[in-house]
Amino acid sequence: MSAIYIAGIAVCSVLAQWLAWAFKVPAILFLLLVGLALGPFSGTLDPDLLLGDLLFPVVSLSVAVILFEGSLTLHFKELKGIGKVVRNLCSIGMLTTFAIISLSAIYILELNWQVAAVLGAVLVVTGPTVIAPMLNAMRPDKDIDRILRWEGIVIDPIGALFAVLVFEAVTLVGSAEVLSHTLWALVSTLGVGITIGVVAGWLTSVLIRREWLPFELHKFAILALVLFSFTLANHLSHESGLLAVTVFGIWLANQDDLEIDSVLEFKEDLSMILISSLFILLAARLKLEDLMLLDIKVFIFLAIVLFIARPLSILVSTFNTDLPLKSRILLSWIAPRGIVAAAVGSVFALSMTKSGIVDSHKMVPLIFTVIIVTVVLQSLTATPFARLLGVRQPKPSTVLLIGANHVARAIAKGLKEQHIDIYLSDPAWENCKMARMDGLPCYYGNPQSEHAERYLPLTSLKSVLALSPNRHHNALGVQYFSHLLTEQQVYSLKSSTNHAKANKDSATFLSRQVLFGEEGNYAKLSSMMAKGGKVSVTRISEEFSWQQYQEVNPEAIPLFVLTEQNNDEEPVKLRPFTTNMEKLPDVGEKVFALQPPKLSVLKDTALQKEGPVGAKLSDQQMS
Repeated sequence: MSAIYIAGIAVCSVLAQWLAWAFKVPAILFLLLVGLALGPFSGTLDPDLLLGDLLFPVVSLSVAVILFEGSLTLHFKELKGIGKVVRNLCSIGMLTTFAIISLSAIYILELNWQVAAVLGAVLVVTGPTVIAPMLNAMRPDKDIDRILRWEGIVIDPIGALFAVLVFEAVTLVGSAEVLSHTLWALVSTLGVGITIGVVAGWLTSVLIRREWLPFELHKFAILALVLFSFTLANHLSHESGLLAVTVFGIWLANQDDLEIDSVLEFKEDLSMILISSLFILLAARLKLEDLMLLDIKVFIFLAIVLFIARPLSILVSTFNTDLPLKSRILLSWIAPRGIVAAAVGSVFALSMTKSGIVDSHKMVPLIFTVIIVTVVLQSLTATPFARLLGVRQPKPSTVLLIGANHVARAIAKGLKEQHIDIYLSDPAWENCKMARMDGLPCYYGNPQSEHAERYLPLTSLKSVLALSPNRHHNALGVQYFSHLLTEQQVYSLKSSTNHAKANKDSATFLSRQVLFGEEGNYAKLSSMMAKGGKVSVTRISEEFSWQQYQEVNPEAIPLFVLTEQNNDEEPVKLRPFTTNMEKLPDVGEKVFALQPPKLSVLKDTALQKEGPVGAKLSDQQMS
């Protein structure tokens, strides 16, 4: 019977994630609804009865993996470039939020001071998985977008680590009678957690660098080490396991010569599975009587969290900065709590309940209440509030090129010279490195990954061009961005008709393989550039029509039509050549094309050439 429930939780997790994808809202909303529907509302699922004594170990180990995955994104080098506001938000701003929420819990909710302190520490963490879809819908200006994204990325591991330290401190104080003993126990806990985390990180680094561990075992071995480090630390010193895995992840994240991208991708997938199942289990554990605790005191506490704690945190974090007042006002409103707060808080609550600490049973319902209110309220009001303040970004204008190979780089350089915002993405480091050397912004990784949501400028994307020689990369990109944008804004090069799997392509991918016409496949573009072909731009005029252009350049491959506009937000409109193109180039527009090596030099006065962009022939091409 237990197997049916576990399988049912897995199916419900997928359904909740799919609904979140379909409606473009944070997944946490549907996971909460499913958990509440299965648990307190219907009584179908009782996690305590289902898992029994395994409940606490399962939740604890899951949270350990989630915190480890989050800490893998904390790069110390990136902290230098995130700006003063984000650094303040993750330090003095975090402490301000902690102090206000903890004091409110003590004096308004009349909670035990230990529970209030842990509650305040847990609620300093905003959820990056909640922030990302909210920002994509809201499209605030670049400063606000950057601050909120980086706050979510950085405060995730730092806030979780802070919560672990506060939890350890208050539980030790509660169990010790002598101050010296308490301090020694805290130092011991910190020492064990940090030592095991550093040793596990160092050992993993050595195993990978010296290739003592085959590549196919990297993911499994690191997962095993995470679980072992967590349990060993807890065995040696009570509740030091979460600190150990957080330090473990931070150590690995800051080893520059360590290739762990596949591990990070695996941990992202594993975290999604764990988070989805865990959230349903935790929501199902709530009792109806706990949910009925929402009295006037709770509403006052929520008002303090929303209208005092966050604004004061922003006030101290933006003091003596040049951030505009309107930006500060919007930042004061956006701080949704997410999955880390719920997961970590639930582990702490279970542990404190076992230790017999008064009021610990109230912590989880309060955390979930704050999560529900902040996510729902801020998701619904963020976009109209940003519009009211006038701090939304201009109309999206960035073109994302999937692939940073030599063809994509030549096209990107040409578009950049025509004042078109471009961004490239490629999972091959050599291609990314060459793009950055050419002065082109490039994301290293898969653009449809969770990691990309944090680093790609998704809020400013207007269209996507899939230019990778890898058909699989193009297909995934088209499928993902067709949903995120619209299908009409996503284009792909045509796959080879001889490909063994061509007939298995999705309908969306098949319908969007229209880029650059019938002859616009990667093999032909690459071959022409390898022989010395160049990208060029030609203006169409009354003296030199589109028909004349085709006659003079029979071997040229037209790529785009460029239309100049009297618009500062989008000075040039880009229209790709496609197999089903209806509007042909007109007078005043420019044709952006790939010309063969031997291009005739035209003397016509109406023809205006504008800066050909050559391709580097020595670039490494993807197979």
